[in-house]
Amino acid sequence: MFPQIPSRLFREKITTHQKTDPKDGLSKSDMEKLTFYAVSAPEKLDRIGAYLAERLSRDVVRHRYGYVVIAMEALDQLLMACHSQSIKPFVESFLHMVAKLLESREPDLQVLGTNSFVKFANIEEDTPSYHRRYDFFVSQFSAMCHSTHEDPETRTRIRVAGIKGLQGVVRKTVNDELQAIIWEPQHMDKLIPSMLFNMQDSEDLDRAGHPSTPSGTGQDGEENPAALAESCFRELLGRAAYGNMNNAVRPVLVHLDNHHLWDPNEFAVSCFRIIMYSIQAQHSHHVIQQVLNHLDTHNKTTPRVRAGIVQVLLETVAIAAKGSVGPTVLEVFNTLLKHLRMSVDFELGESSRRNSSTSVSSGRGKESEERIVQNAIIQTIGFFGGNLPDYQRAEVMMFIMGKVPVYGTPCHTLDTVKIGHQGTKRIQTMLLSSLIMVTSGFKSKSMAAALPPPFLDPLFSISLMEDSELRQLVLEILHNIIDRHDNRAKLRGIRIIPNVAALKIKREKISKQDVAFMKKHGQQLYRHIYLGCKEEDNVHKNFELLFTTLAILTIELANEEVVIDLIRLAIALQDMALANEENMPMFIRCGIMALVAAYLNFLSQMIANPPFCQHVSKVIELRNMDAPYLLPEHIFRDKCPLPESLDKEDRLLYFQTSDMAECLAGPGYNAERLSIPYVPQVTDEDRLTRRKSFVDTISLQVDIMSNSLPDKSQLAEEITFETLKKAIDTTGLEEQEREKRRQVMEKFQKAPFEEIAAHCESKANMLHNRLAQIFELTIRPPPSPSGVVSISAGHTQHQSVPVYEMKFPDLCVY
Repeated sequence: MFPQIPSRLFREKITTHQKTDPKDGLSKSDMEKLTFYAVSAPEKLDRIGAYLAERLSRDVVRHRYGYVVIAMEALDQLLMACHSQSIKPFVESFLHMVAKLLESREPDLQVLGTNSFVKFANIEEDTPSYHRRYDFFVSQFSAMCHSTHEDPETRTRIRVAGIKGLQGVVRKTVNDELQAIIWEPQHMDKLIPSMLFNMQDSEDLDRAGHPSTPSGTGQDGEENPAALAESCFRELLGRAAYGNMNNAVRPVLVHLDNHHLWDPNEFAVSCFRIIMYSIQAQHSHHVIQQVLNHLDTHNKTTPRVRAGIVQVLLETVAIAAKGSVGPTVLEVFNTLLKHLRMSVDFELGESSRRNSSTSVSSGRGKESEERIVQNAIIQTIGFFGGNLPDYQRAEVMMFIMGKVPVYGTPCHTLDTVKIGHQGTKRIQTMLLSSLIMVTSGFKSKSMAAALPPPFLDPLFSISLMEDSELRQLVLEILHNIIDRHDNRAKLRGIRIIPNVAALKIKREKISKQDVAFMKKHGQQLYRHIYLGCKEEDNVHKNFELLFTTLAILTIELANEEVVIDLIRLAIALQDMALANEENMPMFIRCGIMALVAAYLNFLSQMIANPPFCQHVSKVIELRNMDAPYLLPEHIFRDKCPLPESLDKEDRLLYFQTSDMAECLAGPGYNAERLSIPYVPQVTDEDRLTRRKSFVDTISLQVDIMSNSLPDKSQLAEEITFETLKKAIDTTGLEEQEREKRRQVMEKFQKAPFEEIAAHCESKANMLHNRLAQIFELTIRPPPSPSGVVSISAGHTQHQSVPVYEMKFPDLCVY
């Protein structure tokens, strides 16, 4: 039942185009009359629209496309001309006709309907519509975006029309609170993939060697679907509110999964760059959280896919770090460290399987792919931490340091037992590498704030590891934190600097906070430098970093007291290399001597003490002539000839404490302290880090020297005046104690391992036997109240009686 035709005048105007040739187009005069009639009688608009829709539907069915075009043009002009409350029913007829055109299989009609819808979308309505829905248009325009028409030009036209239609839907709905349903997943799952599909298609053409123009039009004047899709994608994300971010980002991740776009990940990176630059800055942490969750769901996929996701996260974090990242700072690091551990597990698992199988090449390939994941994670951690403000960076440093596994300390996140020594070292190396990146450029006004004990203690524990690479990383971290004036580049390379003033070193007067820091932690710093110098696996780079550490300490934290301590430390290093009590290799001994020479040369010029400079220069000149292997320019050269031994008697080749004390005598320096030899503090760090050093033997002083407990005859010794006199006289006890201590140290240094093991085992057995005797005397089964005792094989056995059978005295029963 067709709607009733409104009036004679309207019927004449509306049927005029049916009597003429459709090629002539819409009659301008008749259209003006119809428009005047509609504006004069707006209550007739709904009937006009209904009649036009009925005639247009008939023309579509009869394939009279010329009249369809004329009718749509009339509808468009009426829509643009009339803005009143009565336009609502007319819009319904208009959208019904647009839907009819989009449902047809003719590309021209689909494009015509899309163009009309875009015109309608650009109209700002005075009042919102409570009942209008755009579900059909979202579905139809999304289908057009995926057009697979045989003709490339027609396919491009349909896709462009679909993208324009989606853009019109977005503009019509995102600002209308009543149309918030457009952000629901069922619509976003159609909108977002349609845009990404066209953007991806352009990327594929570029890879195939058919570059597309970056502007909105192609080479033949046709509009570019990729450029339009990107523009619509940016517009949609820019309008996304706080609660809609997750629904907008999730389809992007799903699309990248379905089309395997994480490896290679160029398109994924470009998509998230668009996202991060299009959304509001305060919403960026939503995107980061979505990518982190997506990484968790792919924790067992191939390494390259995980690496691709991590690299996307790196790009996301790099942009977000410049603005607001919200509460996800530590969450980012926690998730990345978790995946770092998993990657190490996968790598070690592949390595063990490779060792037990014959497939060597594939195992190495998988291992190298895991390295790609690990490097991407480290780069992300370092880059993100390096772009944070200093107050947040300090928290991140503490957080990462807490994740580094250190022997002897509890580590709740990384179980070092399962991954073994190799995996633990791998994780330590990577986490310290990320700390280097995080601390790069870190500037703290106070060393106490930059190096708190919870950070400093585990860092120094790692510096005692028997691994030169780990010790190098620790020193580089210290350089980043302590060097607040960027002098490290000027001190690069261990050498005898002829003129320190030419380096133009920047420094400031040491603050009271830093003076207090050195008083509290200075000995700890000196101790680790001292112990780090004598490691047998030290290489040229280790000595370079140690020299830089001493120089930076002098520049940043040295007052008169610290200068004296540093000179004492240098003299102690020289004496250690000369005495060689630990049988160090000759290269290490010469390297230590060269380090001392380079540092004292630097220090003497920094404190501007001419007599001190003269003494140091004199020793260096003599070494140049008689012992060049004691200078850094020679010993760290390739194939430098090493001496068989160091001549202790030639005092002129070595720095003398008495001469330096004379040079520093006077106001400012307490030169008397130079006569006190430096001795490193004894702590438990050596045991915790499993290092083999002289300090370990000191802990053996708790050894029980007696082989057995004293017998009763010794305990019953008669007490006389002479006995009391010997007990009071302690002059000989100190010598005996020293002798016992020396014997124990000598025994554990020189005795074979088997002998030490047997000695410890016998003492352990003796202890267990004594404990067994004590337990046998004190712990027995409770005697039975009934006094039932049985004797077998000469031993008394007490047989317990059940409680309900025991006979208790009357006074004990309640």
